[in-house]
Amino acid sequence: MQHRKLGPTLEVSALGLGCMGMSDFYGPREDSASTATIHRALDLGVTFFDTADMYGPYTNEILLGEALKGRRDQVVIATKFGNERNPDGTFIGVNGKPDYVRKACDESLARLGVDYIDLYYQHRVDRTVPIEDTWGAMKELVDAGKVRHLGISEALPATIRKAHAVHPITAIQSEWSLWTRDPEMNGVFETARELNIGLVPYSPLGRGFLTGQIKSIEDLDEGDSRRRHPRFQGENFALNLKIVDAVNTMAKEKNATAAQLALAWVLAQGNNVVPIPGTRSIQRLEENCASLNIELTNEDLARLNEIAPIGVTSGDRYPDMSTVNA
Repeated sequence: MQHRKLGPTLEVSALGLGCMGMSDFYGPREDSASTATIHRALDLGVTFFDTADMYGPYTNEILLGEALKGRRDQVVIATKFGNERNPDGTFIGVNGKPDYVRKACDESLARLGVDYIDLYYQHRVDRTVPIEDTWGAMKELVDAGKVRHLGISEALPATIRKAHAVHPITAIQSEWSLWTRDPEMNGVFETARELNIGLVPYSPLGRGFLTGQIKSIEDLDEGDSRRRHPRFQGENFALNLKIVDAVNTMAKEKNATAAQLALAWVLAQGNNVVPIPGTRSIQRLEENCASLNIELTNEDLARLNEIAPIGVTSGDRYPDMSTVNA
């Protein structure tokens, strides 16, 4: 397994494992299969595991903590606060109030069964609370030894700079893939490079679309949240499928899968980039890890840029974009 650094000092496997879909949003849970996948990831040398309190809600942290018991010193655990949900899953809203930050951290520590969190993200920016106040509370968590590194998700350069001035940011988590190239458009990529901050692309496979395995909306479980995403609906779906078909054609020429080629593209964007594709399947996990063996030439990268230029994807990323890009 290759390794990379997020920020100046946090070393992680070059590919992480996103655990959200094991507990929420993408159909029924299968905890035993998910636990087996986490264990296989450890065997393959994956050291970087991503969760959040709102996944489940709450159950994903418990699942990950149980699966990693006895291996704590071998892994980097990232979790998040800020998207507040009721136990029944209904959303309350985005919360960046200092008291909530402290409470959320203590509860995540308990669910994970750990003494400290390696990387603690602000999941979404609360526009009603000055970022300096939220990050002041996060800095207190570092000073108290409850957290070792801080991160932020779906933030724009001005917000990133304000937070970074309170306490250095180790990682920025943004959706980034061949069909979501926002960090290249909104200045996040350049800001991260300038400030020596790691980039952690979530959904680097376009929420599974870039795998080529989703041919119609009917391929998704009835309870799958992607059914409500604009990119998976109607004419958008058909237009986006053309992108996947072109990626798949190129992948076959390189004796790879579409997923492997899409991940190789993300990995090629810089040594400070560590994607976290999610899966509940050992087979998919192994396929994803094999993407690290794919080397893309400048010609390959240029061709992929022609296949999926910035802005080519049809439809918004979320049904409601109001809580992102803050």
